[in-house]
Amino acid sequence: MNADSGPLLEVQALAKSYFHLGREVPVLKGVDVTLASGEMLAVVGKSGVGKSTFLHVAGTLDRPSSGKVLYEGSDVFERPDDELARFRNRHLGFVFQFHHLLPEFNALENVMMPALLGRMALPEATRRATTLLDQVGLSHRLTHRPGELSGGEQQRVAIARALVMQPRILFADEPTGNLDERTSEDVHELLFRLNRELGIGLVIVTHSFALARRIGRCLHMRDGRMEPGIEESPAP
Repeated sequence: MNADSGPLLEVQALAKSYFHLGREVPVLKGVDVTLASGEMLAVVGKSGVGKSTFLHVAGTLDRPSSGKVLYEGSDVFERPDDELARFRNRHLGFVFQFHHLLPEFNALENVMMPALLGRMALPEATRRATTLLDQVGLSHRLTHRPGELSGGEQQRVAIARALVMQPRILFADEPTGNLDERTSEDVHELLFRLNRELGIGLVIVTHSFALARRIGRCLHMRDGRMEPGIEESPAP
């Protein structure tokens, strides 16, 4: 992707339906969202309103039923699956409520995994992973496996893994939903710092209005549609 003056991400009239027992179940109903390079956005709402589905489609993990997802003006869903997977690996990062670390590998190996899958040379993958683990405060845990780490440390490893390909956007789906309040605050501060220092766009799906207020720009999802959140900051 090459930087330009337009939005980094633009979602247009996005719709997504699933079928259950032969019946169509609409989840997203004409969602429009834009995100500038380096911008932070919170998507809030109750469980079951479509927040995670929005993140999965905007992050190219799932294809829409209709509508477009544009990255710097290019409709990514016009690409075949293998090309779309390469795009996702190189340009997008993901952090979920459950860290999904591979238990048989240590922290360094887990962080390296997307780079190795992307056919990065081993020395460069190792360098990037080591640097990121240092940035998230885990330089002393490189050889520890997930079972030897606390919940907060495991989530920090997951964040480092999401950043190893130097993505333009980090998508986070309830990234602290399984953590205690103090550890959650530490992870939030880490995400904000990485946004400032690395200029990565950040989209956080959350049910927490307290977190959304800290992000500033907030969209509220209700029944598959997006509305400006009451905490959205006014334009300067």
